[in-house]
Amino acid sequence: MTDTLAIQIEGAVPYADALALQEELVARRIEDAIPDCAILLQHQPVVTLGSRGRRDALLRSEDELRAAGVELYHASRGGDVTYHAPGQLIIYPILKLGGSEADSHGYLCNLEEIAIRTAGDFGVAAFRRSGKTGAWTASGKLAAIGIRLRRWVTFHGMSFNVDLDLAGFRHIVPCGLEGESVVSLQGLLGEGAPTLAAVRERVCANFSEVCQRPFAATIDAVDCADARLQIDALGA
Repeated sequence: MTDTLAIQIEGAVPYADALALQEELVARRIEDAIPDCAILLQHQPVVTLGSRGRRDALLRSEDELRAAGVELYHASRGGDVTYHAPGQLIIYPILKLGGSEADSHGYLCNLEEIAIRTAGDFGVAAFRRSGKTGAWTASGKLAAIGIRLRRWVTFHGMSFNVDLDLAGFRHIVPCGLEGESVVSLQGLLGEGAPTLAAVRERVCANFSEVCQRPFAATIDAVDCADARLQIDALGA
């Protein structure tokens, strides 16, 4: 088991800022200058197109998205098109995989397992679907996954819908899947839905168990720049 650093960023983070932080941490992890870590945050409204993203999965032009307060970003992750906004918990693990862990499919399955266990912690039955990534419920998709590996170091990761406004998904065909619904814990559970902080706690616990990486330290940052400063202060 490997000790890991949790980096929790409060507030809604611009997508470009989070991607720049990931790129920096991936480079440092490749050089063993930092330990494995996981960034947990929310994003400002953004539509991202993955490496398999198709323009015809966008139902609005870039100008229309901008007018609605939504950024459009071409991401380096795998997968198709998705939407991020406040109320959705994102986890970006920066992990060096090696030995028996050097398996991108197995790692993706681990992220699905974290989402499934987290949903179950709040009484929601979630499951995998053959040929599709993510975590699903009987009512629709609850968690989306898109990853990339660079020299066996992971980045990008998973988004888990807690209490975001699902209307933002009307801008796209989520994950390029026609006729599929997207759900949140708030929509499924109503007044009994957990807070985002409660979901983050369970995601961290399930990540530690599934990925065999207990968190040895936690950074609570106000933004990505603050996260960098605190990482450097730890000597990581």
